[in-house]
Amino acid sequence: MASPSSPVSLPSAAEVLRERYAGRLPASLDELSGPAQGRVELPLHVAWSGLRAYDLDRPRQRMSLYRTVLAEGQRDDLTTLLDRDLLVAQWPVLRTLVSRHIRLVWEDAFPALARRTPTVA
Repeated sequence: MASPSSPVSLPSAAEVLRERYAGRLPASLDELSGPAQGRVELPLHVAWSGLRAYDLDRPRQRMSLYRTVLAEGQRDDLTTLLDRDLLVAQWPVLRTLVSRHIRLVWEDAFPALARRTPTVA
């Protein structure tokens, strides 16, 4: 005979995603030491289909690379592929292109990014 058990509370999908992205974060933005110009080729585990090579000197390609790395990259990918100054400069637009979970995790961990966001009157 089965005994009644207390219901187990499973985390929501949002909580799982936030934990996933938070676990990848560098300790500080200063750890982001990736290239600031030139051509970058993403490893297969980050970009398994579609475009893998990006020209950082082309703003749209740079934004696309950052969006992909933020969504799919592991901690080592973030620190070696992203540049601190480029991330901070692009953040006001980039934050609108990434998922809400990524945006919240990064802005919670690095208030300097949230301060870069224009306020809406």
